[in-house]
Order: sequence, then structure tokens, then C-alpha cells
Amino acid sequence: MNLHQFRFVQEAVRRNLNLTEAAKALNTSQPGVSKAILELEGELGIEIFSRHGKRLKRVTEPGQHVLKSIDVILREVGNLRRIGEQFSQQDSGTLSIATTHTQARYVLPEFVAGLRQQFPKVNVSLHQAAPAQVARMLIDEVAEIGIATESLADFDELVTLPCYVWQHTLVLPQDHPLVKKELITLEDVAREPLITYHPSFTGRTKIDAAFAAAKLSPRIALEAIDSDVIKTYTKLGLGIGIAAEMAVRDIVSEGPASGLVVRPAGYLFGSNVARVAFKRSAYLRNFVYTFAELLSPKLTRAAVERAMGGYLRDDDI
Repeated sequence: MNLHQFRFVQEAVRRNLNLTEAAKALNTSQPGVSKAILELEGELGIEIFSRHGKRLKRVTEPGQHVLKSIDVILREVGNLRRIGEQFSQQDSGTLSIATTHTQARYVLPEFVAGLRQQFPKVNVSLHQAAPAQVARMLIDEVAEIGIATESLADFDELVTLPCYVWQHTLVLPQDHPLVKKELITLEDVAREPLITYHPSFTGRTKIDAAFAAAKLSPRIALEAIDSDVIKTYTKLGLGIGIAAEMAVRDIVSEGPASGLVVRPAGYLFGSNVARVAFKRSAYLRNFVYTFAELLSPKLTRAAVERAMGGYLRDDDI
């Protein structure tokens, strides 16, 4: 048996048992993938997949156990490569970060700059995606570190740690009547057309939960994944915006010149926790630990190592 066979089996499962798609992903031929899988089954003396003719139908019970072992083997092979890179090229390489647009645009720039200052030979590759896709990139080892508010803690394959707490804000045109109100209520907000995030992005679940708890049915006039879009359409008068506090710093710094007014909304929608995630049992290079600590002083190398070993909880951070 060999690593090629293991990769073919793993990719076949990832591609929903479609050997043609698996072959494309691995830059090889479909007959070659099929032959390698059959040869591995022959060596093991079991069927990893049940078949209907030449088509794979499902993973068998012994196949499930084989897949778990293959995942461990290939993960450790990846770790071996990273160990080699770590010690042959101590201060160089590429840090792949999977994150959402809001994090990439408004949170990470200063930290990426800080990493580059400490490790000038390290390149950074940013992958922007929905939170669930961020998790999948970590699991598939497309990225080494992920940052998002939603979804990351829902995957057993990942180790996640709290990074920072943030709140939503209300974004209003300067001439909007609510600007003059000292305390804006949830009922006030529900009466307005709203411009905010898509349901799977940037704490939208907290917004929906707050309205549901108050038995209010707001009208969402526009949904977006980009905070700049929310601010742009709010300025055009299409409604009032609900955006992450880190995305409205430009409005605060510009003042009246921005044409918009920001009001804190944590008392309406509660707090959100941005989380950092790593693939469980992955080998992390020195600059990955450094980047984590840049994100939060509490994410020390010792803390991350304890979390990766299963000995650290959120309450310990």
C-alpha cells in the first residue's frame, strides 16, 4: 500500500464518491484512481466501498475505519512536511489564512503587517469565504489558521479559541429622525427598513435572535456580506444599517464628512465572539504561533499548544 492509494480513497470520499471528479482534483485519470482503490482493497482484504457496477455507492463499515486511519496518516504526512519546512527554512514560507471579508478588510491588516515586520520572508495568502467555508479550508489543509465569528466551533475536526469580543452598531444617515433620539429601542429599529449582513455572516444570527425574542418582525431591505456595501446603501437612504463595530471606524474618524452617524447597538443585539481555529493535531510553524499572539495577547504559544492537546477551554483564556 502507498500514499497515492490513501489520497485516492480520501479524495473519492470528498468528491461524493465521484471518481471522475476525484481524478480531476488529483490531476490523474479516472481508471487510475479506480485501479489504485481496488488494489488497496485487495491488500487489505476488505471492500472500502460498496459498488453498483463500476460506480461507488457508499462507504462500507470496515471502510469507515480505514478512512479514519487514512485521515490520520495523511495528516501526519502533512505535519512531517511542515516540520521539514520549519527547520530547513526557519523564517520563511507562506502563512495561509482563511477568514471572512469583514475580518480580512477591517481586523487583520495591522496584524498581517506586524507578522511581516517580524518575519519579512514569510508570505501571506488570504482566502476570503463564508464561515463554513473557512472551516472546510482548515479541514482540507488549504489554510493553517482561520478567523470568523460563526461556524468554526461547530466542527469537531477543529480546535477553536476565542480571539476578541465585538458588538454591532447602528449606522444612520445624518438626517435620520433616530439620530436625535437618546436611546434607540429594538422596536424603533424594527420599524425601519434594515440593511445588514447575510444570515451566515458577521453575527447576523444574534440580530435575528434579538428580534425573535422580542417577537418583532423587521423588514430586511438589503442583505450583504460586505460592510462597505451596507454603509453605501445606508448613505443612499435605503434604510438604516446594522454593521460590525470594527467596520465603522472610518465613519467615526471622518465625523460629519462621512454623511453617516454611528450608534452602539450591543445593548440591543448582545456581544459576538470572533474565534481563531486550527485543524486538530496539525503541526503549527513558529510564525503561526506568532500570528495568533498578535491577534490576541492571550493566545500565547503555550495556550495554543495546550488547546491543541485538548487541555484548554474557553474559560481558561
